[in-house]
Amino acid sequence: MEPKCVLRYESAADVMERAPEHYPAHSARCDEFRARGDLLMVGTFADPQEGALAIFRTRAAAEEFVAGDPFVLNGVVAAQEMKDWLEVYVD
Repeated sequence: MEPKCVLRYESAADVMERAPEHYPAHSARCDEFRARGDLLMVGTFADPQEGALAIFRTRAAAEEFVAGDPFVLNGVVAAQEMKDWLEVYVD
């Protein structure tokens, strides 16, 4: 089984001011990747200042997502980390 890819975003200090402007384009990108079957889960932590987490079907899909994500391109995200993840329990 090919590993999934977990993407963690660290929010910029001014995320609450920056995010609303870029959210519609970011959300549309999430919808696109979800429709393709590449984005399995995504969401912010309870405190959005702490960032967000997404799980992609492959590392290549995660890398493609990040390369064109309006949140990354417009400084809503301060840093990111990708990790390959081996899923143990599958429905």
